[in-house]
Amino acid sequence: MQEPRLKIYQRTLPHWELDGATYFITFNTWEKLELSPEAREIVFNSCLFFNKKRYQIFVFVVMSDHVHLLIQPLLKSENEYWSLSSILNSIKGYSSKQIPKVMKHRGIVWQDERHDHIVRNEQEFQAYWEYIRQNPVKAALSSNPENYPFFWQTSE
Repeated sequence: MQEPRLKIYQRTLPHWELDGATYFITFNTWEKLELSPEAREIVFNSCLFFNKKRYQIFVFVVMSDHVHLLIQPLLKSENEYWSLSSILNSIKGYSSKQIPKVMKHRGIVWQDERHDHIVRNEQEFQAYWEYIRQNPVKAALSSNPENYPFFWQTSE
């Protein structure tokens, strides 16, 4: 395999993608739209749909108006990884078509872009993991992460 490639591009936000990297990603609802529990379940299942096929999720949480993921894209072909754009388009695209079926919302569900950060080392990885775990606790949605229905972490 060749040397990892770094791709840098910018829309409104800057985005850096490095082959084989792990990312901390946050994406938000449009204008702070509050997702119902049924809508959060759709997003939750959308995140897991291609887990271990297109990407490896380590931990994620679906909150009422945003999602946090710790994720690593997998190889798409011999020397190409799944792009963050294609991964997020799949999750956000599918969920935005399903959400109007379970809550009274017509129109845009997600903000166009995402906040992404390349995880540089094990210390950062653990810090992001714990941040994601504690998100529903800090928001007073659960007394511990495992009791929040829209929190998931790998058991590996």
